[in-house]
Amino acid sequence: MITLKLLQWVRRAGVLLKTEITTASDTDVRPNTYMKKPSTRTLDDIPSIDDLIRISKGLAMLDAILSPEWEYRYYSFNSKWLPGEMMASMRDGSGDGYFILFDEHGAAIKGFAHEAIMSPWNTESDEIWPGMFDRVPAQFSSFLNEPAFSMAEVTFCIWRRYIDSAWQCGVRNFPEGNDPDGSEEMLKILNGDPATYKEFARDYYEVEIPLDAVEHIYANLPLTESFVRSLNAEVRYADVEADMDEIAYPCAAA
Repeated sequence: MITLKLLQWVRRAGVLLKTEITTASDTDVRPNTYMKKPSTRTLDDIPSIDDLIRISKGLAMLDAILSPEWEYRYYSFNSKWLPGEMMASMRDGSGDGYFILFDEHGAAIKGFAHEAIMSPWNTESDEIWPGMFDRVPAQFSSFLNEPAFSMAEVTFCIWRRYIDSAWQCGVRNFPEGNDPDGSEEMLKILNGDPATYKEFARDYYEVEIPLDAVEHIYANLPLTESFVRSLNAEVRYADVEADMDEIAYPCAAA
């Protein structure tokens, strides 16, 4: 079994490592009622903007508890990115990941999977796939021009304004393949199913966490000392207070 220490070393080396770990003694298994697979080709499966904020905050809070060292986390959320803006992100240590910008107009998502068919790294011209940023509303100009998002490294772009009835994507013509832009694999964590994060934690952090604990945090319910320590005995409530502030995660009542 690959240890967390080795996984962390691999992330420092910038190498993408994918493992499959099964546990026969998983006693906290519930029927999977979530059949959604968010991607550019299944836009209706992406949660609403407000649900996406809630889920993204939950992912960041769970990672903060399970991984006190920020550089080893996959998921983060900055509620104070810029005035009037919030930012969620995923990074896998190999250069792949996504950024989600939330503002008064709605949300925009940019993702990059370097091994995907639609990656600029896999085209002779090194150019972004045709149509990638076509039709992105002018309200998201700060998103398109944000240097931190490395917009030249992109395999998918999705957006939705509060006035829109659905998520949108500029690309019209996709190449053949099950997941040509990497969005299905990368965005599956956003399907709203707590079991998806439970599986991620098992594979990456090598820990078994209660499904009801993930449900609690996905619902953005307040945390307590005992709750935090039930997820990670080495972490105290005080250790994650700064993270809670950055995420804008609800604090326990005094």
